[in-house]
Amino acid sequence: MRIAIVNDLKMAVEILRRALDGVPDGEIAWIAADGAEAVDKCAADMPDLVLMDLIMPVMDGAEATRRIMAAHPACAILVVTATVSGNAGLVFEAMGAGALDAVCTPTFAPDGSIAGRDALLGKIATVAKLLRRPGMQSTIMTRTPTVVLQPAPALPPSAAAAAAAPPLILLGTSTGGPVLLGEILKKLPRDFPAGIVIVQHVDPQFAEGLATWLASQSALPVRLAVAGDRIIPGTVLLAGTERHLIMTPGLRLDYSDEPRDCPFRPSVDALFESTARHWPAKGLAALLTGMGRDGAKGLLRLRQAGWHTLAQDEASSVVYGMPKAAAEIDAAVDVLPAAAIPGALTAWCARKAATS
Repeated sequence: MRIAIVNDLKMAVEILRRALDGVPDGEIAWIAADGAEAVDKCAADMPDLVLMDLIMPVMDGAEATRRIMAAHPACAILVVTATVSGNAGLVFEAMGAGALDAVCTPTFAPDGSIAGRDALLGKIATVAKLLRRPGMQSTIMTRTPTVVLQPAPALPPSAAAAAAAPPLILLGTSTGGPVLLGEILKKLPRDFPAGIVIVQHVDPQFAEGLATWLASQSALPVRLAVAGDRIIPGTVLLAGTERHLIMTPGLRLDYSDEPRDCPFRPSVDALFESTARHWPAKGLAALLTGMGRDGAKGLLRLRQAGWHTLAQDEASSVVYGMPKAAAEIDAAVDVLPAAAIPGALTAWCARKAATS
């Protein structure tokens, strides 16, 4: 794997150089001292992965990510930043522009070792797995045969249980998701009647910052989901750990380690499929921009259970991976541009209220 480093601090560059010695078959493609230089170097020599700092002279990492992804959508970008304190907006702006994930920059420990090295190498290993899998990049996706799955096994819900369940909306997203989620939430009214649960692929250390940042964009309260949470109308709950957020038979949210072999943690499929098994009413679920196929099978389970299901369209997706996978297996009732999604959520709530 050819890896580029974009950082204006010589100490950070040296630490990253040493940390990358642990990447199997890894080599440093080039080093850039600011975002503008990175854009130029990507145009001349696109690496497999760019380690992108955020705060730099000339051009910051968020803008550099936007420009690189616009010109080279197959380029994988991992934000590597010293801290998100005071810079959460830039982290999620970069992720909204197409960065896959974010991780803190490793540092030298007092004993001379590199603190944070394992976290960085773990992120790089995940990216390497994704890049090796067919269909993980928008430029190399191949159409797969339609897969027909049987409905998720569950006991038929009672009419009383279904009537008592609050309206529920599930959203799943990855690459490009943070900014889109902010745009969706800011267009929902303060009296929005449904509870919303979101799985966004993001490192747990940035999850709290993402919840705070989304709350600043929205009239609705946004917080991390905790084990035992019930669905609350007008409240947005966000998966907050590397463990999968799931729905339990008791209609409460919980976290689970299974499935262990999923390259994305938390998994959209885990939430969608567990909700299809246990939630007694029919809700709405949407699969949004993101690399990979996570969430497609779960969205199909929900459609087979009678849910209204949406997928984002190709033109408005930063990476048309997850929603494309859903469209390929006919998991989505509607395929919509990003701008139409808030209206679709509001319209669904109005229809549900009119028929209840």
